[in-house]
Amino acid sequence: MRIAVFTDSYRPYTSGVVRSIETFSEELDALGHRVHIFAPRYGPPSGTEDTVYRFYSLPSPTNREFNIAIPISLRLKATLRRLSIDVIHVHSPFMLGRMGARSARDLGLPLVFTYHTLYDHYVHYIPLAQNFTRKVTQHLCVQFSNRCDQVLVPTNVIGEYIRDLGVHVPIRKLPTGIKLESFQNGDPEWFRERFNIAPDEKVLLFVGRIGLEKNLAFLLRSYQQVLTQMDNMKIRLVLVGGGPETESLAALSQELGISEQVVFAGPVSGSEVAHCCAGSDLFVFPSVTETQGLVIGEAKAAGLPSVAVKAFGVAEMVNDGQDGFLVEPDEKAFAERVVRLLHDDHLLRGFADNARRNAEQLSSRATAQELVSVYEELLVRKRKTNYSAQ
Repeated sequence: MRIAVFTDSYRPYTSGVVRSIETFSEELDALGHRVHIFAPRYGPPSGTEDTVYRFYSLPSPTNREFNIAIPISLRLKATLRRLSIDVIHVHSPFMLGRMGARSARDLGLPLVFTYHTLYDHYVHYIPLAQNFTRKVTQHLCVQFSNRCDQVLVPTNVIGEYIRDLGVHVPIRKLPTGIKLESFQNGDPEWFRERFNIAPDEKVLLFVGRIGLEKNLAFLLRSYQQVLTQMDNMKIRLVLVGGGPETESLAALSQELGISEQVVFAGPVSGSEVAHCCAGSDLFVFPSVTETQGLVIGEAKAAGLPSVAVKAFGVAEMVNDGQDGFLVEPDEKAFAERVVRLLHDDHLLRGFADNARRNAEQLSSRATAQELVSVYEELLVRKRKTNYSAQ
């Protein structure tokens, strides 16, 4: 099977969407399928991307690390025909996602859309009329979804959310899988040496974009409370990732008097995330906008329990009281759960063992095989529709 993937974010940009596309693409390739990716260009064209097609793009005015593609191509339809594409799978309802949708319509191909992001929860990047912008964004996302043959969501709660917004086409839960072996073999020494963390220090780890939507000011204030309650224990907070809020959060850590204990690690590669998990004691995740919370699954695969805010997709990623704790968005409650696990080594080890076992349910090979089934069902449905129309 030949699949065309249209996405508004792709490497070298790092995000959960990019990791999802890469993971599924690698597994589909291993299963004998061929994935062709249509994505924004970052810098000069690279001759090493045989199956990646780049569009001219410009840096986003609100995030200079992110490029916005210009969805114009006179050769696209001919290229898709030459590649004998069977299915088009889009990962955004904007720019290149809409180009992919038009191509599917023009060529009579099945169209799949993965609803990765709660787009209406990101309007804080637009300085004016946020309520109006949220409504418009919801309308555009629903309208786009209803043009598709199949919408995929990473968690059931997101499926219910978009159904309530007005999406009426088939919705199916299909989370991004995890390459379990990659996270089961991390090197803890690499992590502690790179960030100069002593063997006797406990490490709280966050991995993700350093943006407003991740609720990291909440995490810093909760961490301050943890330090106050456990002043007899050395504890570091390591934030792995890049983003526009790095400077303001560093300033906040200074203001809170915890800057010496907070490490802004910056972005790392996927393999290095495994080392970070292996060298840490507890994963902390305050975000309230996640559709899945893939990084929590990766942490679980490494045997790292989580304390996370109970919101949207994250609520389905943490088994509360088994491999982590889910808490309401209350800084004191969050800190109390962290302190409980750091105080109780027996409980922490039990949660770690459960996390490893529970992560087995998110095997990337199994989720890729399920995605193939989705494609095959759509192709059968499309053939029946075309036959009936003759």
